[in-house]
Amino acid sequence: MLEAAGLARSSYYYALAHPKAPTRPELRPRVAEIFGRLPNGVGHRQVAMELRAVDGVRVADKTVLKVMNEMGLRCRIRKEADRHGYSSYRGTVGETFENVIGRDFSADGPWQKLGTDVTEFKLSFGRAYLAPAYDFGSKEIVAWSISEHPDLAQQEEMLEALMAAKPEGASPVMHSDMGWQYQHDLYVSALRGNGFTQSMSRKGNCIDNGATEQVFGHLKDEFFRGRDWDAFESFKADLEAYIHHWNHVRRQKKLGGLTPVEFRERALREAA
Repeated sequence: MLEAAGLARSSYYYALAHPKAPTRPELRPRVAEIFGRLPNGVGHRQVAMELRAVDGVRVADKTVLKVMNEMGLRCRIRKEADRHGYSSYRGTVGETFENVIGRDFSADGPWQKLGTDVTEFKLSFGRAYLAPAYDFGSKEIVAWSISEHPDLAQQEEMLEALMAAKPEGASPVMHSDMGWQYQHDLYVSALRGNGFTQSMSRKGNCIDNGATEQVFGHLKDEFFRGRDWDAFESFKADLEAYIHHWNHVRRQKKLGGLTPVEFRERALREAA
């Protein structure tokens, strides 16, 4: 075997006598704990940000990746998106709006630009739908509704939570696709009456709502893929727990290692 590999016998016996030491073994218990917070695991960047922010550890992202590889901890690889998912497009059935966002999802702070959409989950008990409002600035899911039906009642519930969360004086842009619910008079009137500017993607251009679609991708990777539920109420409770994790626990590199709630609270304090 050594001849076939082109290695000297001395190299083989040296390696046996000098086994490679594990990388930062003192971090392993915390790395395992952080990784295990989600059913499909946590990425090495999130683990590294948590170690730096909470434990005060000086560690590079690549070092954490190396530790995780040595421990056999790997997130599942993202699957290609389902191109035949739920679509709410019914043509022009109400009031439509220009694409004010124009694929510019950047924001200087919270409550400037928001996005919304509906995503579908196929489960043993049937189907469930999530309708969130996502803040492009803070990366926070600021309001949501989880329902067995993607109907107007779901949008009413989401809008009620959205208006309760909106800071006084905020006048954000709310971006969506051209789904029937976003053209409905109830939805349009609620946004207009509460200081929102409505913005819509063009038909067939999912990239126009890419920021919200990206959230759905992370959510289904980290929370949903490979799992099933037998009852809607248990699924709803677990999904709401994940949304809490997203907002309060899940640190993001683009937020400087802060969680969405930490970023939003700091930004609003600085603006006061």
